[in-house]
Amino acid sequence: MLQALSIRDFIIVESLDLEFASGFTTLTGETGAGKSILIDALSLALGARNDGEVTRKGSDKADISASFFIKNNLLAKNWLLENELEVDQENQNELILRRVIYADGRSRGFINGTTATIAQLKDLGECLIDIYSQNAHHSLLKPATQRELLDEFASASDLANQVASQYKIWHKLHVQRIEVEKNSAAYADELAELRDKTRELKQLNFAVDEWQELQAEHHRLANGASLLSGLEACIGLLSENEPNVNAMLAQVQNKLIGLVEFDAQLKEAADGVDSALIQLEEASRGLNRYLQTAELDPERLAEVEGRIQVVHNTARKYRIKPEDLTELLNTDLARMAELEGFANDGALAKQEAEALGAYQALAKQLSAKRQESAIILSQKINTEMQRLSLSGGQFSVVLQACEPSTNGLETVEFLVAGHAGVEPRPLNKVASGGELSRISLALHVTTAAQGSVPCMIFDEVDVGIGGGVAEVVGQLLKQLGTERQVLVITHLPQVAAQAAQHLQVSKTQANGATLSHIQALSKTERVEEIARMLGGIQITETTRSHAKEMLGS
Repeated sequence: MLQALSIRDFIIVESLDLEFASGFTTLTGETGAGKSILIDALSLALGARNDGEVTRKGSDKADISASFFIKNNLLAKNWLLENELEVDQENQNELILRRVIYADGRSRGFINGTTATIAQLKDLGECLIDIYSQNAHHSLLKPATQRELLDEFASASDLANQVASQYKIWHKLHVQRIEVEKNSAAYADELAELRDKTRELKQLNFAVDEWQELQAEHHRLANGASLLSGLEACIGLLSENEPNVNAMLAQVQNKLIGLVEFDAQLKEAADGVDSALIQLEEASRGLNRYLQTAELDPERLAEVEGRIQVVHNTARKYRIKPEDLTELLNTDLARMAELEGFANDGALAKQEAEALGAYQALAKQLSAKRQESAIILSQKINTEMQRLSLSGGQFSVVLQACEPSTNGLETVEFLVAGHAGVEPRPLNKVASGGELSRISLALHVTTAAQGSVPCMIFDEVDVGIGGGVAEVVGQLLKQLGTERQVLVITHLPQVAAQAAQHLQVSKTQANGATLSHIQALSKTERVEEIARMLGGIQITETTRSHAKEMLGS
């Protein structure tokens, strides 16, 4: 559940620290006071896209932190484990998401103090909170939303994803088989060409390591005369010429041996000369050994040059670099194997049939779950419709068989009749704004009980609802609050009065700037707020009495 929210320098909020209770919490206030700012800030902490300037005027950054209690949230815990993000060892049940947004539009994300990408914040946020905006019911008109709602209610979302994945596997094989049958002659020609090409590349017997060694050997052989003459000159300077380095260094050594007797500080220099003399003698012997074995080898040079030329010609033929010849062979061998698989009579068709069988088995399981849950969901929504002043109205989830697709073997459509005796028709053709809002709320409340996300936020989803219906909506939300944490932004006193916790948003003017504030209301303050919502600016004792009655106090 959401435990706390801390906001600094965000739009018109200078500093705000809120703590949240479990169950049903309402947020109310005058229009324009900044109720939606809380949702916007929380959404950004959960990885929402930043589409505008959100830092408070005069500030260089906005800072938002949201704290969650995740003791029973296995989705969130597993996500943290899979992404190797640390959990506070002292309090393993606390999770903190933080978003810092700078005035220039840059932003940074943190999960438990560790730097995280915005995508990671969003992925983890989906395990923590579901947010329903006041226009959320419009998405209910889309067939995809209706199908997803049914699958969620049926606890079949994972199965639906498996069906979609298996369909793509089958469809790819199906398209491949059709293409093979249509292009069998062209594939045969390509296969024959590849066989000749790979035969030539195999006969070349080329490796990348060999190419590097060939180039090094060619460079050495081509410069053999320069190597020999240079070595002879070096050996002469070191030990054979008069004078030579070794002889002169030996004289220095002898001089220092005598001088060390006069001053021991020269011992280090003498040791250095001794070491240098040993190294020069070793170098001289090494050069002599190399010279004894080195010789000009025009035959080997010609052989190396011939091999290099063959490799170059082959690479030029296929318009690639010599270093890429091995990769070309591997690519061609893989393509040959693929084409030979196509040529294997019936093999591709068999793979396609197996993939289709696997898809149909999964899709039939999904269909069974959908059919069973469609009946239950229809009954539940019908019951809620009667409570929401849609007496005599009907709601039904209709499944129609269709061609196999990523969505399964049927389409899902919500039908509704607003009054008794009216034939149910598609939701997008008959529901008015008020009816749609009520049906949407009933669906969200009904399907929410099946979900695993522990916190739900409703941002003015009760628009277009009033009177006794509003009281029923409040009762529904209160009922939902017994199972999940529910935060509702509302203008309706009938809804607000049902909440266990009441937060009020207000705004003030200070130094020419508008600031938004949120506070938790006491019992007395809550009476005043409900009275304001009931009676407007002029609050009478009658209004207060009505507010107390609604609050049950």
